[in-house]
Amino acid sequence: MKNITLRLRTGVLAAVMACVGSVAMATEFRSSDIHPEDYPTVLAVRHMGELVSQRTNGRHSIKVYAKSALGIEKDTIEQTKLGALAMTRVNSSAMNNVCQETTVVTMPFLFNSKEHMRKVLDGAVGDDILKACAAQGFIGLAWYDSGARSIYTVKKPIKTLADAKGLKVRVQQSDLWVSLLEAMGANATPMPFGEVYTALKTGLIDAAENNYPSYESSRHFEVAKYFSKTEHSMAPEILLFSKKTWDTLSPEDQKIIREAAKESVVYMRKLWDEREEKSLATVKAAGAQIVEVDKASFQAAMKPVYDKYLQDPKLKALVARVQATK
Repeated sequence: MKNITLRLRTGVLAAVMACVGSVAMATEFRSSDIHPEDYPTVLAVRHMGELVSQRTNGRHSIKVYAKSALGIEKDTIEQTKLGALAMTRVNSSAMNNVCQETTVVTMPFLFNSKEHMRKVLDGAVGDDILKACAAQGFIGLAWYDSGARSIYTVKKPIKTLADAKGLKVRVQQSDLWVSLLEAMGANATPMPFGEVYTALKTGLIDAAENNYPSYESSRHFEVAKYFSKTEHSMAPEILLFSKKTWDTLSPEDQKIIREAAKESVVYMRKLWDEREEKSLATVKAAGAQIVEVDKASFQAAMKPVYDKYLQDPKLKALVARVQATK
């Protein structure tokens, strides 16, 4: 009888310890985003987290910190590299100075349509650029849409290249974006996204550039009502995982995270397409003017940008592969 009781107690103890061990190994991955709680990129990473939680039986989960709660993109990239953050979602331009290959998808007027961009990013070119980030301490998981970026101004609309001359335009903190706006004749002003509304309102800058959802969600349309459709870039968003954290995971968990990230792309694109339509309707109703431009004059000014940033043969080859994708 004593032996039976001892075996029962041992069995119960083993079960309890197994549960404790399981809980101890459970990980809540922290992920950062600069956009609001209801933005498509934030919702897509949350959806990814739900998939990861389901497929690991709750061992792993993802908590998204939105609205720059953990810092601007430059800061969260560094935190992710160090392993202080597990994940971050940033615009690809924020990675240009970190992973050279990301420069390619940031180049002006590279993609000729949303469909063309998605086909490139879903294919071998997109995968090769994601893989290139590993050497810098990042696991590239997926590409999200960021729409077509255009310039919006406070005082007057931009219709031709000449109209952009001398304007102080906020750009992302990227050398390439500074060069892009300077090629238009504008004075590029790097600035964190969260500071742009006040800068536009106070006249510190004359203009900024972004897509419809960001123009709307940031309320920039309240202070810069002329949205000129230059559509100079479709630089996508990139979802990055810390290689330091990644290397501590089992191959099975890595596979689950990769697959969940890829599935979140489909979810994000659906939300994005809906959000673009809604945002456009919102800013129009609020009095924003959507202005057609002489796009050819802007495209013609971009040769110096390509000459400066695509000197490396491997980057030129990637651009050629993008342009060859039909």
